[in-house]
Amino acid sequence: MNDFNFYSPTRFVFGRGTCDRTGDAVAGAGHRRVLIVYGQGSVVRTGTLDRVRASLDRAGVTYLELGGAHPNPDVSLAREGVEQLRSEGNVDAVLAVGGGSVIDTAKAIALGACCAGDVWDLFSKRAAPERALPVDVVLTIPASGSEASDSCVLSNDELGMKCGINTDLNRPVLAVMDPELTVTLPAYQTAAGVTDMISHVMERFFSGEPAVPVTDYLACGLIRAAIEAGERVMADPRDYDARANLMWTGTLAHNGIAGCGLGVPGKRDGDWTCHGMEHELSALDPKITHGAGLAVIFPAWMRYVWPAHPERFLTFAREVFGIEPVDPAVDDLSDFDEEVTPERAQADAITAAIDELQGFFVSLGMPRTLGELGITADDIDRLLAGLKQTRGERFGTFRELTLEDARAIYESAL
Repeated sequence: MNDFNFYSPTRFVFGRGTCDRTGDAVAGAGHRRVLIVYGQGSVVRTGTLDRVRASLDRAGVTYLELGGAHPNPDVSLAREGVEQLRSEGNVDAVLAVGGGSVIDTAKAIALGACCAGDVWDLFSKRAAPERALPVDVVLTIPASGSEASDSCVLSNDELGMKCGINTDLNRPVLAVMDPELTVTLPAYQTAAGVTDMISHVMERFFSGEPAVPVTDYLACGLIRAAIEAGERVMADPRDYDARANLMWTGTLAHNGIAGCGLGVPGKRDGDWTCHGMEHELSALDPKITHGAGLAVIFPAWMRYVWPAHPERFLTFAREVFGIEPVDPAVDDLSDFDEEVTPERAQADAITAAIDELQGFFVSLGMPRTLGELGITADDIDRLLAGLKQTRGERFGTFRELTLEDARAIYESAL
């Protein structure tokens, strides 16, 4: 087990009706005046925003508002929020009411309000974050885990870039989590969220570091929980327990606990190549949902890199899907047309597990190929140019990859 620092300062207020207790929770955190950040209308249409406002009013918390955050959020709204805070002043915290895109916009505003220059300077690494306003969250979409994570990702549509910042300054102070708010989510959005949370766990599990049993069992259990709850929600969108399990799984998938002991000291707690490769898809076309892109990229990456550490994939196959390599000494091999060596048995088990994972994503309604997302072979050079800019010419910890390796993975996913 490698050394690690685990920091998770967020207070979670979880359960039915907690949305209506937001004001008490915010006031309890010592925040008396907040900037509410929300999206493009769903929290308005469902009445969630009105409930939050009423709760704040009852608790004596005053507020400003900024709406309009959209999937793959652009820096322009964050800039608007920063200017609003600089002109208004006297704001204790930023309150995000929404999913990952809204939360990341709120985090960017909280960082930008405390830096002297343009907020994009922080994402382009021209400046380093030193302070941030506190961030509170009312979560409406279980997916990104941003309600507890140290990460924040923004796009710059003008530059065609998508960049992230990882700092403990990003970790929210408070997360109000009411699973009933997720019942009205479209099936596609729910499915993309399930894919995203599973991917967060796998980025850490496949770090390239040796096994850490306590973390591995936790990680594989989270993936199994996401699969089980995802299937139940697709069958019955009003299944409260399944919704609650998904919401909590998304949080634990990305608050860092699933990577303890698996990271390289001084670096990130996982590989994160698949996230980097997917970010280029949604930077190229902001209409591509992050989870949908990951549903294509992750299996393609897995098929390409597994020979680097087959033992890791065998653990994944066994603990997530109950798949073991066949044993010639005890198993019926009549269906095999050639000799089954230990190497082939392992390869078949690993391939079967990857097939199961991709089959699950597809069963949710996620795409299997980049073509389904509108990506063609002609786009790959642009994807690689962006990847070079954000990740460099060599990247990855499970297996170090080059841009040519990335090209092969993109091409295999077409």
